[in-house]
Amino acid sequence: MAFEGLSAKLQAAFKKLGSKGKLTEKDVKEAMREVRLALLEADVNYVVVKDFVKKVTDRAIGANILESLTPAQQVIKIVNDELCELMGRSNAKLNFNPNPPTVIMLVGLQGAGKTTMGGKLAGWLKSQGKKPLLVAADIYRPAAIKQLQVVGEKFEIPVFEMGQTDPVTIAREAKQHAMRYLNDVVIIDTAGRLHIDEQLMEELQGIEKAVKPDEILLTVDAMTGQDAVNVAESFSSQVGITGVILTKLDGDTRGGAAISVRAVTGKPIKFCGIGEQLNINNIEPFHPERMASRILGMGDVLTLIEKAQSAYDDKQAAELEKKMRSAQFTLDDFLEQFNQVKKMGGIGSILNMLPGGQNISEDDIDHKQMARVEAMILSMTPLERRNPSILDAKRKKRIAAGSGTSVQQLNQLLKQFEQSKQMMKQMTQMQRKGFRKNRGFFR
Repeated sequence: MAFEGLSAKLQAAFKKLGSKGKLTEKDVKEAMREVRLALLEADVNYVVVKDFVKKVTDRAIGANILESLTPAQQVIKIVNDELCELMGRSNAKLNFNPNPPTVIMLVGLQGAGKTTMGGKLAGWLKSQGKKPLLVAADIYRPAAIKQLQVVGEKFEIPVFEMGQTDPVTIAREAKQHAMRYLNDVVIIDTAGRLHIDEQLMEELQGIEKAVKPDEILLTVDAMTGQDAVNVAESFSSQVGITGVILTKLDGDTRGGAAISVRAVTGKPIKFCGIGEQLNINNIEPFHPERMASRILGMGDVLTLIEKAQSAYDDKQAAELEKKMRSAQFTLDDFLEQFNQVKKMGGIGSILNMLPGGQNISEDDIDHKQMARVEAMILSMTPLERRNPSILDAKRKKRIAAGSGTSVQQLNQLLKQFEQSKQMMKQMTQMQRKGFRKNRGFFR
């Protein structure tokens, strides 16, 4: 999970302060030594680490311990504040042109996930009520145009392409096309290279001059660590980027790019990618305060709530609530809950956003169990899913054989399902009792 190593090391450093009654200069410096090592091991830029540790140390030494905080909590608060400041303090929103279309130009090296991220960004913008247009301006990479068309089809977003024509002409014509067909956002997927060269920069500068983009977003692979920061610095100085998109932030990434890139380039991180699947839940607006909370092991409940809201529409939520109240929750509904977890990025992604969830290793999650549950439920007939009580020994053997599981595993699933139903029934009863108890208060 993202920041797993860094989070564990920072928490270990703060834990040593837990028994202190008052912070001394020695205590702070010892903790900051471990913080410095943790950040350097996470591939954070050395100059950034040096400046960060100095600021935290200056604030922490001699700080009055608040009555509600222990010394360790005081240091964590200071570190959290400085991490937020380092990464941009608040969410940097996209700059939309008051006279559409808004032109967003995606740049970056080959392999950073630019094309996929362009599709996710377009899908996210569509969910926000925009009418985006994807533009295939990468004419060099084999099948790049086809890849963008597949991505566009997934999100039901049109793709403008002119084959192997000059990229500057493609970008110019795409903007005119958007104006004619009332597309209010144009996302240009430009060509990348394996390394930065003069030809690449000249082409990007030509596109910039032709369409005058409102945003030039650099897509960088978070897993490359300090190299991502170096790439960002080069593009910033030669093309003039307005922001950064970090991809693969959910991979085996040490976090250095997320922490360093704004401090080095002065440009904000605007979005981050947290999954390979083409799903709008796998792109997140970058919130520095939430990311700082994740790094310090305190979770990110706000983003989790937003993901849950996007996974369910109002109709689905209302239907589920009705079934819970009337105790009509079936195995079909149970399976739907598993599918909603998938839409939210999987159980690992959810745990990563819960306080303390980063302490649970990905190896501890039995992903096969979720697949087995799905296989068992899908091996049942519609009648069996609606009414599991009819499952006798013969039916159970058939379902187990059809799903590649055992009768024992099937019995365990049915037990979990009944426990879930009972819990929902109790919650509904508590809500009703609370309503009856307080009803007179509002008369």
